[in-house]
Order: sequence, then C-alpha cells, then structure tokens
Amino acid sequence: MILLLVFVALVLGYSLVSRRLDGTVVTGPIVFTAAGIAVALMAPTDLAEGYGQAIFLHLAELGLVLLLFTDAARTGLSSLWSIRSLPARLLLLGLPLTVALGTAAAWLTLPGLGLLEAAILAAILAPTDAGLGQVIVTSPSVPPTVREALNVEAGLNDGLSVPFLLFFMAVAAAPLEGTAASLGQFMVEQLGYGVAVGGAIGLAGGWLLGQASRRGWMSDVFAQAGVVALPALCLLVSDQVAASMFIAAFVAGLCVQVGFDAAGQHSLAFGEVWGQILNLSVFFLFGIVVVRSATSFDPAMLAYAVASLTVVRMLPVALVLAGSGLGWPTRMFMGWFGPRGLASIVLGLVYLEREVHLPGESTIRQVTILTVLLSILLHGLSARPGIALYARLSGAPSGRRPGSRSR
Repeated sequence: MILLLVFVALVLGYSLVSRRLDGTVVTGPIVFTAAGIAVALMAPTDLAEGYGQAIFLHLAELGLVLLLFTDAARTGLSSLWSIRSLPARLLLLGLPLTVALGTAAAWLTLPGLGLLEAAILAAILAPTDAGLGQVIVTSPSVPPTVREALNVEAGLNDGLSVPFLLFFMAVAAAPLEGTAASLGQFMVEQLGYGVAVGGAIGLAGGWLLGQASRRGWMSDVFAQAGVVALPALCLLVSDQVAASMFIAAFVAGLCVQVGFDAAGQHSLAFGEVWGQILNLSVFFLFGIVVVRSATSFDPAMLAYAVASLTVVRMLPVALVLAGSGLGWPTRMFMGWFGPRGLASIVLGLVYLEREVHLPGESTIRQVTILTVLLSILLHGLSARPGIALYARLSGAPSGRRPGSRSR
C-alpha cells in the first residue's frame, strides 16, 4: 500500500511539471526508474516486497498491449503501405541478424553462458521499445518515413521475438524435460494465430464501432471505452489460443481503422493517459529491481549491455538498409534509436515465469536488467539531441524522399 501511495504521489508531482520537462532530456521513464531506485535505497526491505513477479508481468503485458494498439491505430494504413519495404527489411532480415549477432556476442563475452542461454538472452533483448522511442516516432523533425518504419518495427518485433525465445527455451529444457521443440510450430502459433486474432478482433470491432457511430448510437465517452476494449480482447483471447498478444494488439490497431477511421483519435485519448500510467508503473517497479540486482553487475555484463545497444543493433540495421535509398545519417539514426525497455522486461519475465532453471539464469536476468537500465538512460538523454543532430546531417526532406539526402 505504501508503494502505491508513493507511486500515485509521484504521478501527481510529475504531472505538475510535465510541460516544463517536455522538450528536455528528462523523460518519464528516467524519472520513474530513478524514483524506484530511490525508494528501494531509502525504504525498509519489506516495503519493496509488496509486489510479486506475476503482478509485475501482468502490468508490463497490459501496458505494452495498450501502447502497441494505440501506436498502430494512429498509424495511417496508406502511409504504412508506402513504406512497407523498410519494416520488412528491419523485421524479416534485421531481427534474425540481431538475434544471431547477439547470441555470438553473449557467448563470447559472458563466461559460463552456454550457447542456448546466450540465444535466450539475445532473443529477450532483440525487440525495441515503442514507449522509450515515443519521442522519436512523434517528433515532426523526424521524416515520416523514418518515424513510421521505427514505429511498425517496434510494434511487431516483440511478437516476432517470442517464437525465438520459446524455441530456445524448449530446446534448452529438452534434456531436462524430454520435450521436443519446433520453431515452425512456435511461429505458426505465435505469429499466425496472433495475426488471425488481431485481424478478426480489429475488423469486427471496427465494423461494429463504425456502424454504431454512423447511426448515432454511441456517446464519445463510450466510444473510447469500446475502442480500448479491443486490445483487452486481444490479450484475453491470445492467452487462450497460445497466440502472441503483442502481434494481435498491433494488427488489431491497424485493422480497426478499416471500419472505424476515428479509432486512432479515441485510442490516443485513452492510451495517452492510462497507457502511460501503466508503463510508468512498470518503470517504477523496475527501478526497485535494479537496486536488488546492482551488486551482482560485473564488467563483462556491462560490456555486453553496451554491445547490445550499439553493434548488435546498429550493424544489422545498417546492413539490411543498404540499397534502400536511405543515406548514412538515416541508417545510423535508425540503428541507434532501437531502445530496449518494456518489451525486454516482458520477455525477461516470461522466461523467469516458465521456470526453466538453466545454470545461466542469474546472468540472463542481470544482463537484461543492466541493458534496459542503460537504454532508459542513454536513449532518453540522447533522443532530443539526436533528433537535432540528425536534422542537421540529413538536411530538409522537402521535395526528396525523407532521409535520403546524405549518402
């Protein structure tokens, strides 16, 4: 109860100065993570014991589902179609390369970590975070092509990472449990079912909402409630059919626009408030976890965390965007702004919830925490200066394909 009191007071305090902080390098995730760290350092041990891992996981899942749906609902289908090749490069080529490079780096950098354990860690840290990258994908100073490509990538790569994670976990557990693993099966269940669930809920829900709106049956207040019910349905249905709730939520956000073009406006009105509060609560709890884990960090973990945010992310992006017509400032910008945050927290908690109990479990947990912490700080502090630098290097995009000026 005391933790809840502290968090609510923090939300009130942050809201009072939010406009002053907007435009600075001090982001919400930085503030709430720092607050969680401060609470854990100052409070008695039992104060930080008032939440469980399962509650942390459910909060993170719900926050991410709302964020993905909201981002997708405000992504215009026409603009998405116009940049379809960029997300395809980042997801279909860049993500597997990131997992492969991350696996090799972890196996070489972290002593005692087996190859499958290294692959599990790489899969956990492969997805980017739409929340931490929100400054980028909403900035008018960033070309629409770049914003939409990064937004779609962040919306889908967490769901695409889940089959890799589950596959590696199943293979690692096979000698212990005698189970067989099939990456194809995981892909069908997580991705195929996720697209099917999201598409069905988005299309059906959008048609119903659109019909009710045109006939004047629906009030504005409950229009928001109706739209927000769709990602909640995605979460609940996906859990029943072993689908990726994250893929389902993002696909539903895209499909709902077919029948109800005001979905983005209504979901944004709700998601900007409650989605943000859920996400900030996760970062607050994450700050408490950081304090509990800080004494176990070592130089090898720090080296891998830095590599994960730089070469493991940036090299695959640079390779898959070669020949796309984008200049080197754009490729470097898109490579750097692939923050690790909410999605990696969720996948890390999913791994711990499965209780595979591998020898390297503690290392996987600590490196995930350290990498996310560094990403919150480095990507948060560099977002606005990075946008300004990118604008100077790439030049004005008017009259040209955005981001393609400098080679």
